[in-house]
Order: sequence, then structure tokens, then C-alpha cells
Amino acid sequence: MSSHPESGPKISHSLPEPGVPVIRNVNWGGLRTLYIKEVRRFFKVQLQTIWAPAVTTLLFLVIFTVALGGGGRTIALQGHSIHFADFIAPGLIVMGMLQNAFANSSFSLLVGKIQGTIVDYLMPPLSTGELLAGLCGGAVTRAFCVGATVWLAMALWPGVDVTPRHFWAILWFGFLGALFLSLLGVLTSIWAEKFDHAAAVSNFVVAPLSLLSGTFYSVDRLSPVFQTISHLNPFFYIISGFRYGFLGVADSPILTGSGIILALDAVLGLFCYLLLRKGWKLKN
Repeated sequence: MSSHPESGPKISHSLPEPGVPVIRNVNWGGLRTLYIKEVRRFFKVQLQTIWAPAVTTLLFLVIFTVALGGGGRTIALQGHSIHFADFIAPGLIVMGMLQNAFANSSFSLLVGKIQGTIVDYLMPPLSTGELLAGLCGGAVTRAFCVGATVWLAMALWPGVDVTPRHFWAILWFGFLGALFLSLLGVLTSIWAEKFDHAAAVSNFVVAPLSLLSGTFYSVDRLSPVFQTISHLNPFFYIISGFRYGFLGVADSPILTGSGIILALDAVLGLFCYLLLRKGWKLKN
């Protein structure tokens, strides 16, 4: 008999080489944690992040339909005569969604840079795509929370019909628009160095584009020059497609608007991905 014990299988305890990923697929646990963190952050102050925007948006509806005597007005849209309150209500809903999606995503990385906690986003075992998806996912969730709250308030408001006709268009264009503003917010938070920079983008880019996108008027009534300018505004296609979900008519072809916003989302998403991967203004 041999005096040597039988040798079992050898177990390697060596660490992976530097640069070799340990999590080779999607880190669903980390992605879910980041998403929950982003959602909990705005839910903790929901009075400010959800209910206050809903009240502000509802006040727009009250002003334009009651204070300015628009209760009995109608507006012509693609040969259809539509009650003025029914016309502006979908635009107000999605406008609130867009502005809050931008506000949410433009805050996360920026406050991390200012407070010195940016390492909490960069050090966890999350890929660049997972980090971007978590930030945008939280912003899109806030947008839909605000949109649902505004819709419910308008549904209870007398004299306004916000009954969905094409639910798929509401979800699709709401998602595309919220994602577009989420990515724009991430880009802003990467570039900005203080809250004034983010506020400047919100006040001089997001607000004018949303207000001049046909929310309160039909683009068909504008001169050819201003119609062309309106068609260069991506917010116009978002609001037009979202309005189609409630009214069944739109200022622009639905497929064209969907393709344009989808392409812009893809380009902006790729740009944000490259900047995050490089660490521009984040790791320096």
C-alpha cells in the first residue's frame, strides 16, 4: 500500500488578472440597487418632486381655461375642431414629465461632484451602461409618476376630457420623451460644475423648447417660417405624438416623430456613454 494520501482536485485561489472583469454579464443586483436608490431619493421628498409639479401643471390648465376665458374655445387640428382644454391637457402632462425627468437625472452626478461623493457612483462594480441605465431609469420613473399624478388631477377637473384613445402612443412617446430628457440631464450633470450651470440649461434650453413646441397652440396656425422652426424642435414631436394618444390626431406624422426621437435618444445615449466611460469631468 502506498503511504501517500490520494491527492484531490486542486483549487485555485488566485485573484483575476487586473482588467479582467469578474462579473462577465449584466450586474442585475447592482443595477437594481442603483435604480432603487434613485427612486427612493426623489420619493423621500415627493411633496417637492411629484406633487408640487402636478399642482403647478394643473394651474397652467386653470389659467388657460378659466382665467383667460378659454373654457368655450375650440382649436382646429388637422381638420378637427377640438375643445381647447382637451387640446392643451396632453401637452401639459408630457411637459411636466419632460421637465421632471431632466431635473432628476441632472441632479445625481452633479451633487456627487459638489459634495465629493461621486465615488459612490464610480467605484461600485457597475459597467458604464449599467450606470447610465440606472440613472435614466430613476428619471423616467419620476417622469411617469408626475405624469400619472397630473393625469389623475385633470381627469377629476370638470370640463376636461383626458380619456386615452391610443394607450400605446401615450406610453411610447412618454417613454421616448422622458428618456430624451433623462439623457440630456445626465449630459448636463457631467458637464456642469455647480447648480447654476444645470439651472441655466433648464431655464434657457429645456423651458423654452417645451413652451415653444405647440403645447398651447396648433403649429398649423403659424407662418411657414415658424412652422419650419417648430419642426426642428424635438419637443414638438414628443408632444404631438403624446397628444395623439388622447385625441387621435396629431400635428405631425406619428412614425416620423417616433423615428426622429428614437434616433436622437440613440445618439445622445451613445454620447453620454462615451463621456461616462472616459470619465470626463468626473475622474479628473
